[in-house]
Amino acid sequence: MAAALGAWSQEYRYEVGPAIGITGYLGDVNTSNMYKMPRVAGGGIFRYNMNTRFAIKGNLLYVGLAGDSKNIESKFPNDAQYKFSSHVIDLGAQFEFNFFHFGEGARYKNYKRITPYILAGLGAEVAFTDGKANLGMVLPLGVGLKYRVKPRLNLGFEFTMRKSFSDRVDGITDLYGYNHGIAKNTDWYSVAMFTITYEFSKRCVKCHHIE
Repeated sequence: MAAALGAWSQEYRYEVGPAIGITGYLGDVNTSNMYKMPRVAGGGIFRYNMNTRFAIKGNLLYVGLAGDSKNIESKFPNDAQYKFSSHVIDLGAQFEFNFFHFGEGARYKNYKRITPYILAGLGAEVAFTDGKANLGMVLPLGVGLKYRVKPRLNLGFEFTMRKSFSDRVDGITDLYGYNHGIAKNTDWYSVAMFTITYEFSKRCVKCHHIE
């Protein structure tokens, strides 16, 4: 019994697993409903649990994006219409803060099997549109929820808005004929994804000190 409880309360440093979800786009050819033309996202995440409240997560995601100016109110020069479909590779890292001590163990530790969290980070993107590859930086901001299903196995849901600094995620820039610069770049995309992760690499616990 004691051995079983010890295994149940054991803490691990890392977790890894797949992610899948849907994406949305806001930019030059879609200024309101980001899920007007949803696409698929998929990939993997790797998380380093610094402790029960803080973590650093890395992601490698494939992100599909699409947009069409047909039904938006904005009018472009010469009544031009724009449409695109992009494939984005998103590589980044985020810092996570859990609202509760996430995990399982002795009651006095006040661990919770479920916790909401917030995140912010930085990453790089490569957007492939019309046969061209555009490289840029991306700033992800978001919220999530983690749930401990059983020892070493976690389910999660996460929603992030990702600010692109290239203004070329949609392959379209300066539609009105002037260079507005990075400060007025309009390209954003969202990723709403489910994750399942497996924990590994036990922490060494000695005399209530966790290494």
